[in-house]
Formats: sequence, structure tokens, C-alpha cells
Amino acid sequence: MSSKNRGGKEPRAEPPTEGKSGVPPPGRRNIDPSVPHYGLWVKVKEALMELPSYFETETFIAGLQATDIFNLNSVLGAAIESQVVQTLNRMRTVWDADDKYTLYSFIRQSQTFPDVLFAKRKPNTNQIDRESIVFGIELKGWYLLAKEREPSFRLEVTPAACADLDLIAIVPWFLANLISGRPKAVAPYIESAKYAAEYRNWHWQHKMKKKPDISSDINSPSGAGVRPYPPDKGKSSDKPVADPGGNFGRLARTEIMDDYTTQVMSEPIAGIEADHWLSFLKLFDQKASPQKIQAGLSNLRRKITNKAEQSSDLAEEILTVLERHMG
Repeated sequence: MSSKNRGGKEPRAEPPTEGKSGVPPPGRRNIDPSVPHYGLWVKVKEALMELPSYFETETFIAGLQATDIFNLNSVLGAAIESQVVQTLNRMRTVWDADDKYTLYSFIRQSQTFPDVLFAKRKPNTNQIDRESIVFGIELKGWYLLAKEREPSFRLEVTPAACADLDLIAIVPWFLANLISGRPKAVAPYIESAKYAAEYRNWHWQHKMKKKPDISSDINSPSGAGVRPYPPDKGKSSDKPVADPGGNFGRLARTEIMDDYTTQVMSEPIAGIEADHWLSFLKLFDQKASPQKIQAGLSNLRRKITNKAEQSSDLAEEILTVLERHMG
């Protein structure tokens, strides 16, 4: 990936200026630097961007068939997310150099938003001291060679259940040697959870194309229980009135992270861009006939050639490397 992304700057798409109804998208809120823990929050975001340099895992994968790798996210996804949390806690010197938060840590919680909390534990227990919560991170892994070329992450939480400092972090990963080796992390996509939830709703209601008879309305929960970090796992999700395609909450389909997705798919794996690997591997996934595989290789050759500053000779060289790497 380019040095710009690795250098700690957060790549983010510039959303459309208005939807089909002329309603402008929500604006991002600037966090007041005077709010409690603002300095820590900034340092944690910086640490997330440096995570690839610190990410360590004992997981090692070997012996896979090439087309089996599409299933890796379901097998390793939860383990990768747990290891990201462990890595963040090991990076304490990055985000807490002055030891102001020695009793705090990143704690993973299951089946509720956000799935990682920065908080204390109650004395002599493993329970989270919910009065101590500073902010949360909805943390999700994204296997770069997933068939869909985009994260499958769903964000359904209602904006009112997101604190101003809550974040979304989507961490792409891949195996170091494509079909074997240890997982490696890529600089994540980071966004305000509240803004992402607001933008998702705007896109659903004012931007997303639907049939005229399909409602764009969203049912949002209400009441005193709809707030950040409730003591119990109350209902805090927005629900569309109609969702025949099952797309509500698919953040990658709202355009909010298009620039990031395009950029991260150029991440080199074994010297070749992830996007080229994915195109190549998908040719063999459905046991296609030799004729279809050959046609697919021709299309991939054209795709590589058409990319800026790439020649047909380079396309041929890349395909040769792909085929050789696959044995």
C-alpha cells in the first residue's frame, strides 16, 4: 500500500453532495479538543493506523488448496479481531506514553455494540466497570481476498446509541504467502461510528436506488434505553421497513468507503496487487471449463493493461507470476 496510507493518515471517501431527493448527506462533527480523553482518543486513532507494524499472531496456515482461501474469513475472522485487540493493548507505549491509563485496557465484548470497549475491569473480576468506559470501537476484520471485493461488515446501530468518540475500525488482512503463512494486517479504515450510522440512514433513504413501491423508511428505537453503553443488551438497532435484498447496514455499499476500498485492493501480496490475485483466483473457483478460464485470463490481461502506466508486456509478466505462484 502507498506510504500515504501507512503513514497514519485516514483515507476516506468524499460522500456525494446530495441524494436523489436533493437532501444533502449528514456532515461530520468536529470533536471539541476540550472534551475528556480527547488526547487519548487521537493517540488511539494514530495507533490504529500504525497497527500493521505491531500486529503479531501465532496463527500459521499451510496446506490449503488455492480456492479454499475464500473461506478463510469465516474460519479466522474472529481470531484476527481478537488478535487486533491484543495488539492494541501491547501498543500501550504508543497511546499512553505518560501512563495515565494504567488501569484501563481494550476489552472485547460479544454480540453488542461496540464490540471493543476502552475501560477498566471491576476489582478482582473480569467484569467491565461500565462507569469507567471512555469510548468504544466497533472492530471488524476484512479478508482482502473475499469474493465480494469489499467488507461484509454490517452496521445497524442507531446513531443515538453511539457516543461521540466511538469509532469504527475495519482491518484488512491477508496471508503473507497468499495461500499460506501468518496473517498480516493492513492499515484500517477508521470512521466515527455516529457519523457512519447517520450516513447509512441517509444513503438508504435518499441515495440508494429502489423500486418505486419499496419503502425507504427506517424504524428507529426510542426511549431512555437508547443510549451509548447501556447496562444490558437492549435493542439499539435501526430497522428498515422494507429490505428485500438484505442490504441494510452493509457499510461498504453506501459509497462512504469507496476510496479506501479501491486503495486497499492495490495492496501487494507476494508482489502482486490483491485485486489481480482475486480476479485470477475466481477464474478457478467454480470449476470452469478451460475455454472459460482462458477467456477470463484474456479479460484479466486487458484489465491489467488498461491500468495507468501499465503495458501489455507488464500484464503478461504479472499473469506469468500469478500462474507460476499457483504451481
